[in-house]
Amino acid sequence: MKLSDFDFDLPEDLIATRPAVPRTSARLLVAKGQQISDSIVSDLPNWLSPGDRLVLNDTRVIPARLTGARHRDTAQGPMQARIEVTLLEPDARGDWSALIKPLKKVKIGEEIIFSDVLRATLQSVTDGQGFLKFNLEGDDFDAALNAAGAMPLPPYIATRRPADERDKSDYQTVFAQNNGAVAAPTASLHFDEALLSELAARGVLFSYVTLHVGAGTFLPVKVEDVTTHKMHAEWGQVSAVAAAEINATKQAGKRVIPVGTTALRLIETAGREGQITAWEGDTDIFIYPGFRFNVADALMTNFHLPKSTLMMLVSALMGYDEVRTIYNHAIAEKYRFFSYGDASLLIPKTD
Repeated sequence: MKLSDFDFDLPEDLIATRPAVPRTSARLLVAKGQQISDSIVSDLPNWLSPGDRLVLNDTRVIPARLTGARHRDTAQGPMQARIEVTLLEPDARGDWSALIKPLKKVKIGEEIIFSDVLRATLQSVTDGQGFLKFNLEGDDFDAALNAAGAMPLPPYIATRRPADERDKSDYQTVFAQNNGAVAAPTASLHFDEALLSELAARGVLFSYVTLHVGAGTFLPVKVEDVTTHKMHAEWGQVSAVAAAEINATKQAGKRVIPVGTTALRLIETAGREGQITAWEGDTDIFIYPGFRFNVADALMTNFHLPKSTLMMLVSALMGYDEVRTIYNHAIAEKYRFFSYGDASLLIPKTD
């Protein structure tokens, strides 16, 4: 398998920079094996059966993009310089790893001021990332970050427009609970409370898991032989309750359908022994054609970047040729792509 096998031409005007309003008005491509239907997200209950279980990622995106300034006294007098920071994740000491621009201009021990109440000191630098110690912790830190930070929109949106207040709700799922993600589980952005209620009335069941999506999800694959690619690690948790619910659904002969590739990667990590169990830790699972799925029976997901690991994942689930057909159809029908784009429900053919 070569990286070029997962490439395709995407017209620029199909890259969504804002989500559909309301959320459930986004289009939904439904693929059952090689059969493709065009629908909308609000019709999702019609495509599911009583007893089907949707697995939802309840991570909460933090406003991880910060703009600050460093201050120095120089021979020419007091000087300040603009510093851009994207938080990645906290370590065991509570320091945050971060992408800092320009990193080379910030000295170890130097303070960056983000607001009247929020500031951080550069502790160390490793592998192109800085480690910052903030002056606040806990709820005080969360409040100050919410006030000063912007949502960390993906590069293909951020290069077209800056993040704004609207993104603080648009780029967050309605069931977000656990702070820690720096990218949204975007397939879940299509749900609102009314759709969740309608699905429940249909007899569709829900399980919640947590995977904190990292900035590494946007890193390009740089190797031509995709089997040698090393995935970034992300922290996740499948509770004993969620594992028991998913196992009960499998035993009843019903479908387990993760919403988003993050939920799929997590439940397959927890199900590598053939049956899902409670699990917590860092997963770097890499799913590409030839992968054996032990838990997921289908997948709801958005449309992904060319040559991305997510294109490899959906190809593993549906089949390489089938995904080519699906994406050709989506482009021809002008579906909107990527994080704020339309959705697909992928149901692989069964033997």
